Amino acid sequence: MNHMHDFFIIKAKENGVNVIGLTRGKDTRFHHSEKLDKGEVMLAQFTEHTSAVKIRGKAVIMSRFGTLHTDVDE
Repeated sequence: MNHMHDFFIIKAKENGVNVIGLTRGKDTRFHHSEKLDKGEVMLAQFTEHTSAVKIRGKAVIMSRFGTLHTDVDE
C-alpha cells in the first residue's frame, strides 16, 4: 500500500502558523514553508520530494488517520 500521495489538511487556529516541508533522501532539509492565518486551510500531500511536515503554532491536522490538535496535551 503506497501512502506517499496521501492528502492531509491543516487548519490554523491562530495567526502565524508555520507549515514547513522537509525533503526526502540522504539529507533532510527544509524545502518549502507557508504561513497560515487564523481560519486558513491548507491541503497538502507527501510526494517523492516531501517526506515530513513540521507545523508550528495552534492548528488542527486532519488525515485519514484521524484529527490532531497541536495545542492539546496528551
